[in-house]
Amino acid sequence: MADPKTPWLRNYPSDVPYSIDATNVYENLSDFIDGVCAQNAKRTAFVSFGASLTFEKFKYKVDCLAAYFQQKLHVKKGDKLGVILPNLIQYPIVVFAGIKCGMQIVNINPLYTSHEMLGILRDAKIKVVVAFENCNQSLLKVLDQTYLSYYISCSLGDCFPYFKGMAINFAVRYIKRLVPSYDSSSLLFFNDCIKEGAAYLESFEKVEMKFDDIAFLQYTGGTTGKPKGAMLSHGNIISNVVQADAMYGPRLNKGNETILTALPLYHIFAMTINLMFAMYVGCTNILILDPRRFPSLIATLKKHPDISIITGVNTLFNAFVHYEVFKKVSLPKLRIVIGGGTAVQHGVADQFLKASGIPIHEGYGLTECSPLCCVVPYTQTEFTGTIGVPTPSTLARIVDTSTGEEIWDPNKPGELEFKGPQVMKGYYDNEVETRNVFDGEWLRTGDIAEWSENYHIRIIDRIKDMIIVSGFNVFPSEIENVMSHNPKILECAVVGMPSNTTGESIKLYVVRRDWTLTKDEVLAYCRQYLTGYKVPKHIEFVETLPKSAVGKVMRRYLKQNRLK
Repeated sequence: MADPKTPWLRNYPSDVPYSIDATNVYENLSDFIDGVCAQNAKRTAFVSFGASLTFEKFKYKVDCLAAYFQQKLHVKKGDKLGVILPNLIQYPIVVFAGIKCGMQIVNINPLYTSHEMLGILRDAKIKVVVAFENCNQSLLKVLDQTYLSYYISCSLGDCFPYFKGMAINFAVRYIKRLVPSYDSSSLLFFNDCIKEGAAYLESFEKVEMKFDDIAFLQYTGGTTGKPKGAMLSHGNIISNVVQADAMYGPRLNKGNETILTALPLYHIFAMTINLMFAMYVGCTNILILDPRRFPSLIATLKKHPDISIITGVNTLFNAFVHYEVFKKVSLPKLRIVIGGGTAVQHGVADQFLKASGIPIHEGYGLTECSPLCCVVPYTQTEFTGTIGVPTPSTLARIVDTSTGEEIWDPNKPGELEFKGPQVMKGYYDNEVETRNVFDGEWLRTGDIAEWSENYHIRIIDRIKDMIIVSGFNVFPSEIENVMSHNPKILECAVVGMPSNTTGESIKLYVVRRDWTLTKDEVLAYCRQYLTGYKVPKHIEFVETLPKSAVGKVMRRYLKQNRLK
């Protein structure tokens, strides 16, 4: 029975457990990869650009690279491995090879500037880096300012048969000129490392790793300030995988699912759900290098009608609707769609359900929680506008931001906090920020939330994004949700601007679906659904909104008028 401090448990489907014990599953992620590859040996694990690997062949490459790391580069347990790769098969090979050596994985966005990469490389004291060759030119400029001992370069053609791989690399480098020129004299190369590592397989010494040992330093902006490395243990990730399996597993046919991975794997949402969880349940993983190239994405969907799981963010789902994907592609096995990374807007969810017949099951998490904390139960047949209920063994509470008192009454906002086996150990080498993010044993999220009448959790907005107009609190997401129902609007975003009369005023940025839309029409629509002080004072039409690699609209750029 649910107790008064866990009222959401009454909403669990009957086949979802209240708690999990991941210590009985795998001791560490090295055992994890050995186990899932043995269980699914002959099944296709990854598909990318027409190249594919079975779980068995995937594990062989992982073992070869791990042997190379250990025996040739002499890495030790606790050394930091920087991974600067997009969604290519090389990404999971590199990550699990490092894990087998006891290294701590540091994901870095390959779209970062050299300055942004340098900040993480130095902060984490990274010893070995594996990077996509598109990054080589900019990264080599700052190489002498890092702690790097070895730099391994990956190319697009690495996982193809030799001659096809050579042809692909030649076309990318010299015909399409997509790779900036670089000096290769100081670099090692991925395929060479795999080939040489095969000779060291018998010499590889298994590294003892415990459940609580750190596996990832996952860098995040957190709630404030410069990026910080969230220390995520083997146990944090395994626990979160088991929690996801408890919530989604009853809906799945394990060993017979295919997942579309359009979100970047270096982002915590895709890394845990699309990589770790997908491997745990034996999925074939369709890797998408650039989901912004939508005609190419549609062509991929046509080649893989067996896709049964899609994960995405609001912008991706909106694009599915805008490009009328479900009129062009048949996905008869699609059974679950998971939204995360950023809030899914009501209008987008409604249109997606109408087009596909499948509801978006929104989840919620943050880097510091590996990331999954809450899930809409798999039994839900329509979009709820909530983030659902805490995952098994996760405790949640909402606290008054002024008094710190817990709030259990529905529809009363406060800050959302979590406690559970997926919560990080703290920020790497940053005791001050670690103390700031914890409220005793509880992790502060920086999000304002409220309980619904049936004790699902409803996110209102980020604390830092709240706008105060003449003393009234206004949350951008509320206005954005209203506008998402307007058929003439493709996308929108709301920010607060300084005002001499009201303290702050509301500015609405709009990307038009219908170019006949006028500002007067937008205002009339707002006044129909919003009280006076929530109606935007300023409206600006733009061609695009600034987004992160995972598709989040970056409101801070809008405040700075950085639209590109």
